[in-house]
Amino acid sequence: MKRFHIALYAALLLTAPLSMAQSKRGDVAADIPFPFVVAGQTLPAGHYIVSPASDSSLRIQGSAHRGTFVPTNITQRSISDTSCKLVFHRYGDSYFLSEVWVTGNDRGRQLLRSRAERELAARATAAEDRVVAAR
Repeated sequence: MKRFHIALYAALLLTAPLSMAQSKRGDVAADIPFPFVVAGQTLPAGHYIVSPASDSSLRIQGSAHRGTFVPTNITQRSISDTSCKLVFHRYGDSYFLSEVWVTGNDRGRQLLRSRAERELAARATAAEDRVVAAR
C-alpha cells in the first residue's frame, strides 16, 4: 500500500508542470507602442500579457499594471490568417483594444465596445484598425 501512495504522489508531481503549462496556453504577449483604452481605463504604452480568464473574459496585465478583466465574445477569422496579434480601433489619437488572436486558432476574442468608443465611432468620419504583432 505504501508503494501505491509513493507511485501516486510521484505521478501527481510529474503531471503538475504539465497542467501549469496548459493553463498558460492562449496567452498573448505584446509590446504596445501607444497608450490604449480597455474596460474604461487608459493603459500606458508598454509590455502586456493578455490571457484567457474564462470562456467569456480576458485578463490584461502589464509590468506596471496589476491586471484588468474584460468581457469578450468569441469571433471567427479567415482561414488564411493564422497570426498572433492584437487589433486596436483608432479614432484620432485614441486607441481601443478590439480583438485578440492566437497563432493557429481560427477563433479569437472580441472585446465589447465601451460607451466612450461608441461615442467616438459615432462622431468619427473614419476609423482605422491598428495591428500589433504578438507572440
